[in-house]
Amino acid sequence: MKYSIKRIFEHLKIYLLFIFFVAFLAILLTFEQQLSFDKLNNLNQQKKIIQTLSKLDKRDIELALIQFNGKSTQLHQEINKLRMLYKYNLTGKFILRNEHEYLNDLNKLSTLTDKFNQAAHAYYIESKNPKLEKQAKENLDKSLTIITQFIDNMLLKSISYNQQKFNIVKVLVIIIFFLILFATYWYRKMLTAIYKDIEYLFQVEKNKTGYEIFSLEADAIALRMNRKAVIHDNPTMLDPVTKINNYKGLLNSYASKKGLKDSNFTAVTILEIDNFSKSKRAFTQEVTQAILKKVAYTISLHEQPIDVIARTDYNQFTVILSRSTKEQLFKDMEIMRESIAELKFNAPDNGPILITVTGGFVIKPNNTSLDEAIKQAKEILEYAKTTGKNKILQLRDLAQKDM
Repeated sequence: MKYSIKRIFEHLKIYLLFIFFVAFLAILLTFEQQLSFDKLNNLNQQKKIIQTLSKLDKRDIELALIQFNGKSTQLHQEINKLRMLYKYNLTGKFILRNEHEYLNDLNKLSTLTDKFNQAAHAYYIESKNPKLEKQAKENLDKSLTIITQFIDNMLLKSISYNQQKFNIVKVLVIIIFFLILFATYWYRKMLTAIYKDIEYLFQVEKNKTGYEIFSLEADAIALRMNRKAVIHDNPTMLDPVTKINNYKGLLNSYASKKGLKDSNFTAVTILEIDNFSKSKRAFTQEVTQAILKKVAYTISLHEQPIDVIARTDYNQFTVILSRSTKEQLFKDMEIMRESIAELKFNAPDNGPILITVTGGFVIKPNNTSLDEAIKQAKEILEYAKTTGKNKILQLRDLAQKDM
């Protein structure tokens, strides 16, 4: 089986987008990791501030209260920073789903901070009264222990969350690594094979006689480059008017291209120019030949390397297409018909001439010979001519005739 270069490059574009997505994901995870470090630093900073608030110099109460107000306000600012940091914690929100628990912890920390600030403020206010100072000190120490333990618990939870995140990232990294490793190896192999095809086509001395072509496109190009001279040079293979295949050339070309079709579907279509018969010649020989050349040229514009076209009768053309789907076969034939119908031809003695074709279209099974398929296409064509002009009918249309 030969590979299509077009399909390989389409998949390669998807692979490059995947690489971009992986790089973008890596940046997000790096950013989240930095936020985790910022969170840990923030909690440790709060512990230091709390320790500082519990040990202010009481010899100058006014200075101590000024320092206390500044530090206590900073504590709430640090808690608000933690809320802001969590907005960007996508892993915590959507994978670990700890948003509710985390925000509850911050609310509780804010409450404990208020209680600690009240206890510390009372301690420094009551420091002038020895009777009340002892009780205020006990309240401050108790509040200090509670809030410190709670912050330590938050630090442990953060470490636990980071461990869970790391385990998830570790699995993803391993899977992505092997995916990229396999895809890189596969595309490297494909591109190397394509390059060898190009080298084979580019060779001057033609010394790679045993080389097996890898890609479908290169095979088609090689076929055109190495096409037997008899097809081009032997007049018995060509129609003298249109310079495309005649019936003999059709059989020869079909036989030489048959191996390129692989698993594609093949269709045979007989196209006949409307109002253009040998028995009722409406135009001069010069105009007739000009029309035939124009129709042949229009059909050849849609010809692919594995297709075969030929003029097989006075006003008939046989077209053999090979495509990946049956729908595409009929669609391409309709495009040909429409292109011919759009032709504008002006004859000096006849004025504007409208050129249209009617056709019989049949899908050729693998177990059916080309002659049988052509015969069936002609039957459909004969029926199509009785139903009108400028149309292509299929086998199912012929079946409806008997219903």
